[in-house]
Amino acid sequence: MDVVALIGRILFVLLFLGSAFGHFTQSAAMAGYAASRGLPQPRLAVIGSGVLMLVGALMVLLGIWLDLGALLLVLFLVPTAVLMHPFWKETDATNKQNEMVSFQKDISLAGAALLILALYAGHGADLGLTITDPLF
Repeated sequence: MDVVALIGRILFVLLFLGSAFGHFTQSAAMAGYAASRGLPQPRLAVIGSGVLMLVGALMVLLGIWLDLGALLLVLFLVPTAVLMHPFWKETDATNKQNEMVSFQKDISLAGAALLILALYAGHGADLGLTITDPLF
């Protein structure tokens, strides 16, 4: 099961690593989108969320305080879902549907990250293939 858990961690973090890269390479465009959603300091928010994703994803991938890395991803995902994808505010049906899908994706990923946190915090040494033991 150790290899299966490692493969799952790799697959899980691919989205975050790619998105973090985009936050750093396309920060101006993303800051414009964040500004359109009413976020204060949108450029700082984009860079900060990119750092949060990158650090959390690397911690989960490498197994360095994996439970903390999963928690960092939750701390990115839930506010992002609420602040960036408020489908309930949309009046256009297509926009509403697109935002609802993005909202649900973020919330689902947050649920998966919480599950990773719980599994590794409770059974980290048994799951193996990590560099450190869980922090929590």
